[in-house]
Amino acid sequence: MTSHPLETTVTIKLFAVYQEAFGLSEISYQFPPNTPVSAVLDRVILDRPQLAKWRDVTRFGLNLEFVEPDQVMLDRDEVVLIPPVSGG
Repeated sequence: MTSHPLETTVTIKLFAVYQEAFGLSEISYQFPPNTPVSAVLDRVILDRPQLAKWRDVTRFGLNLEFVEPDQVMLDRDEVVLIPPVSGG
């Protein structure tokens, strides 16, 4: 019998506007099993409502690969929120 964790703990790497809003380069959150990666952004915006304007333009990385918002996270995954980058 395989035991399944009751919670999925993920590390979120923060860059650009996300890092500025939290003042940290990474945070950890816990989610129920079978939670999509898009829930990370929902939780981040809940904690820092000023980030809501970035919701529709943020891409997701999961364990160093770009993923779709509906990709399910596993325990100990690493999530990256990738806002648009302006360059010059």
